[in-house]
This record gives sequence, structure tokens and C-alpha cells, in this order.
Amino acid sequence: MRRHYAIVPAAGSGSRFGSGTPKQYLDLLGRPLIHHTLKALVACPAVDRVWVVLSPEDNEWNRHDWSDLGPKLETLRCGGTTRADSVSNGLQAAAMVAADDDWILVHDAARPCISGAMLGALFAELADDPVGGILAVPVADTLKRADAEQRVAATEPRDGLWQAQTPQMFRYGLLREALEKCREVTDEAGAIEALGLKPKLVRADATNFKVTYPADLALAAMILRGRK
Repeated sequence: MRRHYAIVPAAGSGSRFGSGTPKQYLDLLGRPLIHHTLKALVACPAVDRVWVVLSPEDNEWNRHDWSDLGPKLETLRCGGTTRADSVSNGLQAAAMVAADDDWILVHDAARPCISGAMLGALFAELADDPVGGILAVPVADTLKRADAEQRVAATEPRDGLWQAQTPQMFRYGLLREALEKCREVTDEAGAIEALGLKPKLVRADATNFKVTYPADLALAAMILRGRK
């Protein structure tokens, strides 16, 4: 029976957020933002282990109490300069326990509103899939392309467009091969696509958004409070 492991790359600085504190450690309902992300993953019965990949220079992690997240959580201080580097380093560490056919879920540290229902849908739809896939939502808004003066240059058709989310779930051996061959990607699906494969899109919803700007924290807090 294939096992499920999660990798959470958390070596970034969150520069777009505009805070001196790395985004993953900002306060969200009295806990670091990343605590909510990790809690959702370790609470999922189907996930056997969760690795959080930190920067070797991370001095913030040890200032917080993570004991309530239990024994599934392990820290790896092997984060790289890019997301692909951090995930690849995490995959190397996972080689001690993961088989090539086991599933790896890569999830953004700054998506604290992932739910058990979304994870369940991902597992169910990809259980027998030969490639793997990602959570995503169809693009609903009208898309405008800007010119150099930040004026509308064109309206882009949105038919067939989806907004990628995480977790992105692929078999260990395939994902490791893909990232070894293609590092110039912004997500794991991009590396799989570079091999000529087509990841499946598993429909999630807009609550699984990535906290990117200060106003997003308030929205995440409202969503998490509503679930309680």
C-alpha cells in the first residue's frame, strides 16, 4: 500500500509581504501562520509524515512551541535559495523512508486554510492516477494584460484557465527525477510538465489561497474562525 508524505518548503523570506519577520512566522490567531498549515497536514490520517524544510539560518523556528503537532512532524534544515532547491533537498532526506511509488505532497507554508475535505478529494481522485496532480480552481475573474505603462493592452480569454494551488501530489521517484532535470519552475507541476506529462487538476475552492499580502491575514483568520 502506497504511503503519503508531505513536504512543506519554508525557507523563503516572504519579501512581497513587506515585513521584517518571515511571512510563515507572522501571527495568525495567536500562532505562527505556518502552525495552522502544518496542523492541517499532521491531522490528516492518510499523511504518514510531514517534513518542514527550513533555511539553515532560520533562528525563528525554535522560538515557538510545536509540540502539539505530534510525532509526524520533522524539521529539515536544508532549505535552498529557490523553492525547487528546498523541495529537492527535502526529497533527498525523504529517501530514507520513501519508496519510488509513494506519494509526495508539496504544500505551501503560506496556505493555512487547507482543509481535510480538500486533502481527501486530492487523495481520492489521484489514487490510481499514473501522473499525479494538483489542487486548483477555475479562473473566474476577467483577465487583463498590462503594457509597460500599466494600461490594459488586451483582455485574455479565461476559458480553460485554472489557478494552481497546493498540495501538488506526485510519486516520489517521478518528482525527484523531474526536479533533477528541471529546476527553473515555480511549482512541482511545472517540472512534471517538462517531462511531457500532464498533471490532473483536482478542483478545490478559493479558501485555499496563499497568504501574500497583509490583508490576506485577516481573511485567513476569518476562514479559520468560521471552521471552528
